[in-house]
Amino acid sequence: MHTLSPALLTDHYELTMVSAALRDGTAHRRCAFEVFTRRLPAGRRYGVVAGTARLIDLVREFRFDPADIDFLRGSGVVDEQTAAWLADYRFTGDIDGYAEGELFFPGSPILTVSGTFAECVVLETLVLSVLNHDCAVAAAAARMVTAARGRALIEMGARRTHEEAAVAAARSAYLAGFRFTSNLAAGQRYGIPTAGTAAHAFTLLQDDERAAFASQVATLGKETTLLVDTYDISQGIRNAIEVAGPDLRAVRIDSGDLAVIATQSRQLLDSLGATETKIIVSGDLDEYAIAALAAEPVDMYGAGTAVVTGSGAPTAGLVYKLVEVEGRPVVKRSEQKATIGGRKVAVRRHKPTGTATEEIIVPQGVPDRRPNDRLLQRSYVVDGEPVALPTLDESREHLRQCLISIPWEGLKLSAGDPAVPVTVVPAD
Repeated sequence: MHTLSPALLTDHYELTMVSAALRDGTAHRRCAFEVFTRRLPAGRRYGVVAGTARLIDLVREFRFDPADIDFLRGSGVVDEQTAAWLADYRFTGDIDGYAEGELFFPGSPILTVSGTFAECVVLETLVLSVLNHDCAVAAAAARMVTAARGRALIEMGARRTHEEAAVAAARSAYLAGFRFTSNLAAGQRYGIPTAGTAAHAFTLLQDDERAAFASQVATLGKETTLLVDTYDISQGIRNAIEVAGPDLRAVRIDSGDLAVIATQSRQLLDSLGATETKIIVSGDLDEYAIAALAAEPVDMYGAGTAVVTGSGAPTAGLVYKLVEVEGRPVVKRSEQKATIGGRKVAVRRHKPTGTATEEIIVPQGVPDRRPNDRLLQRSYVVDGEPVALPTLDESREHLRQCLISIPWEGLKLSAGDPAVPVTVVPAD
């Protein structure tokens, strides 16, 4: 069976544009495309850049093999001239953008793709599908990390999304500060710590709950986590401690009124001498549910559906727009969807204390740099060749520092203005 290549993860119209541009001679004009959002999802005060390293890997592999070209030619998508051009396709341009883990706001030029029109336009769908998904997950996950107030989180949403999206979501959640994922493919591919023990099915398989716990402890030891809500939670906790002893690592609760149950469970565990046994809660948790548990004796949260679906905002709303042709700014003027022409440079302005105060964007120019300004763009690809990328852990730390830098109001879960205002200033 033919494996789908990144080159076909695109839209029909991108190749018809290339065909027309090759025919009329405009395909080789030097252009710049920018990725940005016009607005943040409702209730959000910042976005998080994620997925760029994944995207660069896909651009490196972006090739039209003979089977791809046979399909495109046979289905009438491309003519012979375009088929010949696709057969030799290699991206030879430049890609610059905000670092993974950087915060972004309306108008932030988070990625710039420059090169010939043809080689850049065919990347549009791939760029947007990767960044819209990964940025959405990372922003939702970052809000959950903030709501957790230092308590650990495990991403466990693989069964709630497409199989490959699940791996990408685990990566974005880890970048945002989650400590573990349940997804083994993400563990293998990205080195993310994995965690998981047993589901209700294992308890139901056994003759009774005690037998299930005994089997799990015999196999995994007392450093495991026992799921105690298959039947009665209080009795489940008693069974868990009776089987494993007071030095059991953790119990997990996956249902019910978690605020009430967590408090009751902590009291019961303490009364049984299991004062160090941790309480892990899961079950349709989002950032609001996690925040509501802030005062409860919870040690770790398991989040699934809300993470992988962006917690109600499954796309970051990013667009990919042509802003420059042969050094000349071009502008889309349609009502509600106007763009600002020219390739842009952005800096984040900070107080001497490190608090971010403003994002400055200059089209076709260089911002007036001040002390404590930080340039936001960096090179990812130069003349078609990827440059050294930060590690996932470095990007994770970058986001942690960015979240520290914004005013505290920007971390609120309530609706409000963007955490940092964006100012577009005229070029010099």
